[in-house]
Amino acid sequence: MSAVLKLFATCPKGLEYLLRDELAELGATEVREALAGVHFSGTLEIAYRVCLWSRLASRVLLPLAEFDAADGEALYDGVASVDFAAHLAAEGRFAIDAVGATRGISHSHYAVQRVKDALVDQFRQRLGTRPDVDTERPDVRLNLLLRRERGTLSLDLSGAPLHQRGWRRGHGKASLKENLAVALLLRAQWPAVHAAGGALVDPLCGSGTLLIEAAWMAADVAPGWKREYYGVDGWLGHDASLWQRLRGEVDERAQRGLSALAPKFFGFDDDPQALEDARHNAQQAGVAGFVHLGRQSLAQLKRPQACDAGLVITNPPYGQRLGERNDLQPLYRELGEKLIAEFSGWRASVITSDADLGRAIGLRAVKRYAVYNGALECQLLNFDLAERTPSAPREAKPLSDGAQMLKNRLDKNRRHLRKRLEREGVQCYRIYDADLPEYAAAIDVYGDHLHIQEYQAPATIDEETARQRWREIVRVASEVFAIPRERIALKQRYRGKGGEKYGRMAQREQFLTVPEGGLQFLVNLWDYLDTGLFLDHRPLRSRVRELARGQRFLNLFCYTGAVSVYAAAGGATSTTSVDLSTTYLEWASRNLALNTFIGARHRLVQADAATFLERDRELYELIYVDPPTFSNSKRAEDFDVQRDHVRLLKLCAERLVPGGLILFSNNYRRFQLDTEALAGWDIREISASTIPFDFERNPRIHRAWELRAP
Repeated sequence: MSAVLKLFATCPKGLEYLLRDELAELGATEVREALAGVHFSGTLEIAYRVCLWSRLASRVLLPLAEFDAADGEALYDGVASVDFAAHLAAEGRFAIDAVGATRGISHSHYAVQRVKDALVDQFRQRLGTRPDVDTERPDVRLNLLLRRERGTLSLDLSGAPLHQRGWRRGHGKASLKENLAVALLLRAQWPAVHAAGGALVDPLCGSGTLLIEAAWMAADVAPGWKREYYGVDGWLGHDASLWQRLRGEVDERAQRGLSALAPKFFGFDDDPQALEDARHNAQQAGVAGFVHLGRQSLAQLKRPQACDAGLVITNPPYGQRLGERNDLQPLYRELGEKLIAEFSGWRASVITSDADLGRAIGLRAVKRYAVYNGALECQLLNFDLAERTPSAPREAKPLSDGAQMLKNRLDKNRRHLRKRLEREGVQCYRIYDADLPEYAAAIDVYGDHLHIQEYQAPATIDEETARQRWREIVRVASEVFAIPRERIALKQRYRGKGGEKYGRMAQREQFLTVPEGGLQFLVNLWDYLDTGLFLDHRPLRSRVRELARGQRFLNLFCYTGAVSVYAAAGGATSTTSVDLSTTYLEWASRNLALNTFIGARHRLVQADAATFLERDRELYELIYVDPPTFSNSKRAEDFDVQRDHVRLLKLCAERLVPGGLILFSNNYRRFQLDTEALAGWDIREISASTIPFDFERNPRIHRAWELRAP
C-alpha cells in the first residue's frame, strides 16, 4: 500500500471552501480548510492528481519539516535537519520561496539566504559539492512559511503556480488569474448551466480567460493539460511511471471531451489587441474551434442566435484599476440594460470591486460572494434574468402575385430535395438559384439559418422594382422556412460607380458551427461575400476523403481549410494548408481544431501558392488546388487562373511523388484547360460527378479535373 502523505494546497483568499470540496472530489482525505489554503492527506498518486486536475489550487506543498524559527540561527538549524540528498541530486538545481516573518526574521530575502546556506553546507560537508540555484525551472523548489515563531519547509510539487495553465500570452488589462476565473464560474453555476445545454457569453472578454476556463471545464480538460513543467520533474522521490500514466489519462480525457464539446462560447471586446490575445490563447488552449470571438462594443451586444439559455459572465473594468468610478457608471448601466433586453431567461454574473458600480447595473442580485482579485476585495454578483412575455405578432400583408409564385417555387424545391437531404444527412445546401428570373438571388440553407445573395438584376428592371422584389425574397424565405429575420444573412447589391457591387459586409465576427459529412465547420454568414464553406464543393471534399488514406496531402489556396479537414478525416498521414490570408489560415486552424485534428501533422503555411511550391522541399501523394479566378494581392504577384494555371500545375507536379494525383478545380465559367501545354499528362475531367444534387440547375458552378504528371 502506498504511503499516505500530509499535504497543503494554497489558493487565493476566499477560495478555500471551493478548494476543499474539489480536493475531496479528487480523492483527498482529512480535508480541512485554512487561511489561503487547504490541508489534506493522500498518496503520491493523489498529490499528482491534484497537481494535474485542481482548477483552484495555486501550489501543492509536501511539508518536509516544521521547526523553531525565531531567528536566523534557529532557522538554519531547522532546515539543516532535513536530509536533502533524498530529494535533490548534488548536481541538481534548486530554488527557494519564502513567505511570512518572525520576530527575528523580518525580510524574506534573509530567510531565503539562511535556507540556501543550510542546504548548500549540507551537500558540501557530505559530498564535497553543491547544487546550483535556478529560479526559473529548478529540479526542486522549496517553500518556507514563517508564522508564530515557527517555520515550515515544504517541497513545492507544482514547481510554478498552477494558475499558469500553459496557454496564456501576456496579460490584458486587469486579467483574471485562471483559478479565480474558475471560482467565479463555479459560483455562477456554470457546470449546471452547461449540463442543461446552455451557452456562455462574456461581453467584455479581454484575453479570454473566462471563456477558455469554461470550455475546459465543460470538456473535462485537465488544467494541467498544456503545462510542460512541474516541480516533480527533477525530484528524486518522483515516480515517473505513475506520472506518465496520469498524464496519459489527462490526454485521453481531453481528446474525448473536446470531440464532444458544443461550440457555445461567445466572447466580445472592443479592444483589437485584447481580441488578438484571446484568439492566440484559445488556439494554444485547443478550443479555438469552440469559442466565437468578435470585436464589438457593449452597445452591440445581442443574445447569440439559437441559444435560448445560458450564462453571461464578465469582469468589467473597476474604478480602482482602469478608470474613475464616474466614468464607468454608464458602462455598468448599459450592461444591465443589455442583460434585460437580450438575455431573458438566462443567468448573469458580474465581478466588481465597487458597490456603487454594482448598483449601477440596475438589477437585484440574488446572490453575492466575496472574492479577492489579487489583493483587491471584490464581489461577484449573481442575477437571474426573468423571462419576458412576448408581444403578439402583427398580421402580415398578403403576398403579391410574384411573391406567391416565389413561395410556390420554394415549397416545390423543398419537397423535391427533402428525401435526399434527409437520406444523406445534408444540412447546408442551395434551395433556390434564380429559378424565377424576376427574383434574381441565391438562397442557401445553413441549418437553422438562411444566406440570401442578390444577383445583378436585368437592365430592364428599374431600381425600385428590384428593391421591392428583394424585400419579397427575404419575407417569403423567412415564412417558408419559419426562420426569423435575425437568422437570415443578406448580401445585397447596389448601383454605384463602375456598375453594381455588393454593399459593405457586416463586421459581426459571428461564427456558426454547421455539420457536413460527419464533421463540423465554422461559417460566417455575415462578414464576407463567401461564408467559409463552398456548398458546391461538397462532392469534391468527399472525393478527397476517399483518396486521402495514407497520403501526404497539400491544400493550396486552402481558404478555411474545409478540404484539409476532410483529408485528415480520411486518414491522411499529414496535411499542409497554404493560403496568403492570415484570416483564412486562422479560420482553417479553428476548423481543424473543431474536429480534433491538432498538432504537427497538420501544418498551416501563410504564403503565395506559387512561391510556396518553389521553396517547399516536401513531397506529396495528393494535392488539391482550387485557385481564385483573379487575385491582385499586394503581397504576391497578380494571378489569373486562365493565364497562370499551366505554370501552377507544373509547380505542383514538382512536389508530387511518382504516380501522385492533383485535384484541380475553379469556378471561372469561360475557363479552358490548356491540354497542349500539358501534353503527356493523364487528364480526366470529373466536373459532372462533383456537382451536388442541389446545384443541378446550375451545372457550370465549377469545373474539376484529376491530373497525373508524366
